[in-house]
Amino acid sequence: MAERFDRELLKGNTATVVLAILDEGPLHGYQIAKEMKRRSDDALQLGQGVLYPILHRLEHRGMIAGEWEQSTGTPSRKRYEITPAGRAELKTKRVEWSAFAKVMGKVLDGGAK
Repeated sequence: MAERFDRELLKGNTATVVLAILDEGPLHGYQIAKEMKRRSDDALQLGQGVLYPILHRLEHRGMIAGEWEQSTGTPSRKRYEITPAGRAELKTKRVEWSAFAKVMGKVLDGGAK
């Protein structure tokens, strides 16, 4: 059974999760959502109303690049790829997250070392 988290815990970290997924290779929005769900054992799920604004913000900030793909007989889809700026941001966020998790662990464990 999947863990369930308060949405506020994910709220400030969704862009980082998207960057981490795209660090493995380019994907369409639907594929990003599926991969997020798979990697988190169904604990992290984003609907289109949340995911696509995040993708647009990341693209606007130059963290990802999107390219429309045309296919015969199917609607065109946008494929997203992480940029060098996105990789640098992800590296920073990984360090920040690790330090934050360590501090939270100490606080929640009563300061035990």
